[in-house]
Amino acid sequence: MDVSPDNMPDNDVKTRKPRAPNSPPISGRATATGRAARNSEIVYRDLRDDIMNVALAPGAPILEKEVTERYGISRTPVREAILRLAEERLVNVFPKSGTFVSRIPVSELREAIVARKALEEVCVREATAKASKSRLMELRAIVQREQELAENGDEHAFHDADNAFHSGIAAAAGYPGIWTMIEKIRIQVERYRRLTLPQKGRMQLVVSEHSAVLDAIETGDGDAAVAAMMSHLNKLQIDIGTFQELWPDYFLFDEQRTQP
Repeated sequence: MDVSPDNMPDNDVKTRKPRAPNSPPISGRATATGRAARNSEIVYRDLRDDIMNVALAPGAPILEKEVTERYGISRTPVREAILRLAEERLVNVFPKSGTFVSRIPVSELREAIVARKALEEVCVREATAKASKSRLMELRAIVQREQELAENGDEHAFHDADNAFHSGIAAAAGYPGIWTMIEKIRIQVERYRRLTLPQKGRMQLVVSEHSAVLDAIETGDGDAAVAAMMSHLNKLQIDIGTFQELWPDYFLFDEQRTQP
C-alpha cells in the first residue's frame, strides 16, 4: 500500500503538523543532543539528592567512571551534571585529584540560618494576622503527619513534611515567594539538617517546636509565634558545635584550605 504523504488518509493529514519552510532538518545529532541533556538532568538530580540527603557524605569522592557505568552513558552528560553541582558549591573539582562532595562551610551555614530567621519572622507574624481557617487546618494536618513519621522513624518523609510546614506558613502569610528565597539560601542548611534528624528524640523535638509555633498562630499571638519560631531555628545554630564534634570531617572552617 502506498503511504506517501499524498496518499495518506484525510484524518492523518489533518493531524500532521506542517514544518515551516525554514525549519532545520531533523537529524540523529539533534536526537542525541536531547538524549544527552536528559541524561545529564537525571544524573544531576540523583547526585544532588544523594548529597543533600548525606547519602554521599561531605568529602566523599565522585568517580566519573563509576557514574557512567551505573547509568550506561558517556562521560559528557556526567561532566555537565558535575559542573552544575560545582556551581551550587555542592562538589569541588580538583583537576589533578578528582571530584569530591564539598564539606559544609560553617561560616556560610551560620549566615544562612541568620538570613532564614529574618525571613521566617516576617512570614510567621503575617501568618498570625492573615491565616485562614483552611490554611490553619492544613498546617495542623502537617504537624500531625510529622508526629506519625517521627513515631515510624521515617527521616526522609519527615524532612519533606518539615519543609511543607515552613512553606505552608509562608503561603498562609501571603508570601510564597519568600519561601522560594529561603530555598535558594538554605542549601548548606539542608545538608546540616539531615545530619541532625537521626539523633535520638530529634524529630519529636521538631514536632513539639512546630506545634508551639502553630498554637501561637491559631490564638493570634504574633509575638509568641515569632518567639517560638526563633527558638526553633536557634536550636539549629546552637547545635552546630555538637555536630562538628560528631563529624569533624564533614565541616569546612574559615581557616582551612579547600582540599580533597
